[in-house]
Amino acid sequence: MAITYTVALKNTRLDAVTAAIGASGFIQIGTAGMATVLATIPLAATAAPAAASGVLTFTMPQSDTAADATGTAAAAQIVTSALVAVVTGLTVGLSNLVPTPDVVLDSLSITAGQTVTLNSAAITHG
Repeated sequence: MAITYTVALKNTRLDAVTAAIGASGFIQIGTAGMATVLATIPLAATAAPAAASGVLTFTMPQSDTAADATGTAAAAQIVTSALVAVVTGLTVGLSNLVPTPDVVLDSLSITAGQTVTLNSAAITHG
């Protein structure tokens, strides 16, 4: 039998993610398995408002004005200002995908030096 959490508990767990990120975290966009970090995008001082209905939706838009490397975006992770991972294994994709990826970009092709803007980012508690 699968474990089921109440929505209130899901929201509490997701809000703990925001607290763990701290005041100046980042979403890193990388190639498959985060083998190469393509972009490091600063999050807002409060990365996300309180979770609702088991979903933590990050404050957007946020951008990296100079991508770190060239490659195809395939994964993402959330890190603290000290680059310590808080959440790993996030999916990356385009807005037309079903289900919607955790991190939505306008293009998966990233070139070093280009601006990379997040269209949306959210974590849904299972």
